Amino acid sequence: MTVVELAAYALVLAVAAVAVWRRPVVAAFLFVTGLAVHNAVMVALYAAGVRGSTLTAVTAWKEILLAVALLRVGSDAARAGRLPFRWGVVDSLALAFVVLCVVYAAIPQSALGGTAGSRAVALGLRHDVVPFGAYFLGRSLFLTREDWRRLGWTLLCTAAAVAGWGLIDAYAIPISWWRTNGTVSYFRDHLGYRYNGTGGLPENFIYNVGGDRPFLRRLVSTFLSPLASGYLFVVALLVAANRRRLGIALAVVAAAGLLWTFSRSSLVALAVGLVVLAVLRRRPRELAAAVAVIAVAVGWAHLFPHVAPTGNWTKHDLAVQKKLSQNGPTGSFSATSSNEPSLHEHWQALKDGVRTMIDHPQGYGLGNVGQVASRTDTRIKAGESNYTELGVELGVLGSLLWIAWGLAGLIGLARSGSFRAAAGFAAILALAVQTDVIGDPWVAYCVWGLVGAALVKTRPQERLAQGPVLA
Repeated sequence: MTVVELAAYALVLAVAAVAVWRRPVVAAFLFVTGLAVHNAVMVALYAAGVRGSTLTAVTAWKEILLAVALLRVGSDAARAGRLPFRWGVVDSLALAFVVLCVVYAAIPQSALGGTAGSRAVALGLRHDVVPFGAYFLGRSLFLTREDWRRLGWTLLCTAAAVAGWGLIDAYAIPISWWRTNGTVSYFRDHLGYRYNGTGGLPENFIYNVGGDRPFLRRLVSTFLSPLASGYLFVVALLVAANRRRLGIALAVVAAAGLLWTFSRSSLVALAVGLVVLAVLRRRPRELAAAVAVIAVAVGWAHLFPHVAPTGNWTKHDLAVQKKLSQNGPTGSFSATSSNEPSLHEHWQALKDGVRTMIDHPQGYGLGNVGQVASRTDTRIKAGESNYTELGVELGVLGSLLWIAWGLAGLIGLARSGSFRAAAGFAAILALAVQTDVIGDPWVAYCVWGLVGAALVKTRPQERLAQGPVLA
């Protein structure tokens, strides 16, 4: 990146920071849209020659804007002599969790049996506390009904745009382009991930049907991940859906995108959200919709292989897959087969994580689990589930605090009348059972920020002015 380009980036970031400082709610809109294209933009910059610390500085735009927003609401609170919300149980649990994270970051790894270095500890701390920062920013915002309306449309339009582009990409852009466009190098050389998918791409970029048969392309879109894309679609369908014609059309596109991610867990999470919505609203039709989603998920598992775009393995791919399959199932399988490796691996990772928590209840310290350990060459003590990852990092107490914070937030949303926000949050909490949802920045910033903002502020004048939102 040249000096001119760096100056241009600094100018754009400065303009965004000023806008956020003047009105912190702007950060919510920037996170919803910006984080949806973050990975694609970073890969494009990497391919254009932006490397090393320069690219790291560019990727930090989200942390910078979050810090600016928190500084603004903090300074406003200091001048007013009070918080912009009345402190509650959810806030106490959130604070207790982040204090525990800071304490564990300070404890020497040798005292806990961990092997993470200082960089891994720093990355682990950031991974765990970003939802806390986003939550407290949301708690400190006062969104008018017009703000909520605009945010809902922004969320739905973003989901539809991500889905639309993802569908075009899956059918129109060959997988060979993805192997050579800089994505592999960005993940491997800049972020430190070592993937064994086709051409070195992430394994979940495609669906492996076993053997040497052509693989199935999944929608990855601007997130460069079918799972992260699926999280956006699930939240948008539960939180931002409306009955206007344009809203219905956008929701249909987002739903198609969700199907083409071929993320069965996301479809189950959508059903969980609909069940929560049905219970809170006491509307049987939403319960029927949840049943329909499960039926669609089962049927789609059989139909997708017949309609999905396909791709062929390279000779190197086949050699790698043969080596990896020596300890796993052989031959072909379907998405509903008993020997389907993805389901087996998720279940095994969850059991292993629980077992590690029981055997080592004090935790191994930050940086020893999941994607942080993977990218820093640290021995991975647990993976996949947020609940077990946090328990293995922060001990059983850390996992229990995380669970309590999530459940208290869910109950708070229900009591505030923010039923659709509660449904979206319930879906994310369900997804966290088998995957690291907060490892996706869009979820960490947007979903936890949404939870904080949708909780009633509990000050009478604000309750009267705002009323229930996302009902």
